[in-house]
Amino acid sequence: MYTIVLASQKGGSGKTTLSGHLAVEAERAGAGPVVLIDTDPQGSLAQWWNARGAPTPQFIRSGLPDLGGALEELRGAGAKLAIIDTPPAITASISHVVSFADLVIVPARPSPHDLRAVGATVDIAERHHKPVIFVLNAATARARITSDSAVALSQHGTVAPVSIHHRVDFAASMVDGRTAGEIVPNSPSAREIEQLWIYIQLRLSKLMRDPKLIPEFTPQDQALAPLLLTDEVALIETDDAPQMEDIVTPEPPPFYTGPERRTPEPPPFLGIERRATSGPGAFGRRQGPVAYTHESTGERK
Repeated sequence: MYTIVLASQKGGSGKTTLSGHLAVEAERAGAGPVVLIDTDPQGSLAQWWNARGAPTPQFIRSGLPDLGGALEELRGAGAKLAIIDTPPAITASISHVVSFADLVIVPARPSPHDLRAVGATVDIAERHHKPVIFVLNAATARARITSDSAVALSQHGTVAPVSIHHRVDFAASMVDGRTAGEIVPNSPSAREIEQLWIYIQLRLSKLMRDPKLIPEFTPQDQALAPLLLTDEVALIETDDAPQMEDIVTPEPPPFYTGPERRTPEPPPFLGIERRATSGPGAFGRRQGPVAYTHESTGERK
């Protein structure tokens, strides 16, 4: 039995949602029996599983002191894969769970706050000599910040080439115990989870030197196989819908003459008069009509 731990000290990174989706996909792909383990005191994963109608994946709620014994019992019962969700921010708890991992998955949103927070989680994994995979979660397709975040994370470890994009169906599927792929099997969300699990299987096979973990590529995945097998940072885009264009830094205004910004020259109108207005406004910004007097003609606007 192999153990995958989803860990991040940053709350809201999507560990619980990703844990449920990966467990269901692993079972569907034939990697089971799969067992979900919830070590988060909030019990969000347990609530999702209780609302689930399907009997798989199996689920147990384990306290941290009993985790080692629970994993041994599962191994003896014939379980093939255990996926563990962890609480955020509690370093000692995360460290204890990570000590049992064969692979640690660190979800991170492409934002400065999430990128700064991954260092502490990576330190925990390195302390226990555990391999780490970063997964960009809730990303914006074709946005520069997504690719920049992948490059930044690659400086600290392996980044999965499949990013999970921000879509409503991921959150909506967690309401009734299903996954996005179970609600709409051929959706972009379902394809992302499927390809992410293929990549995780390949990494686990390589790390554990177990060729039985190598998945059978479907015809649809044949073209992606070389990318899924590489460690280079190159994100797979799965959504064909129109996406937000790359975020481009605008050209500086004409009054910027060099790399350092300076105060723009005033317009040829003097005697600026502003008067504040009461009522709802933009949090204290002055509002109201503005009068300008041209310095040469005396014209007021």
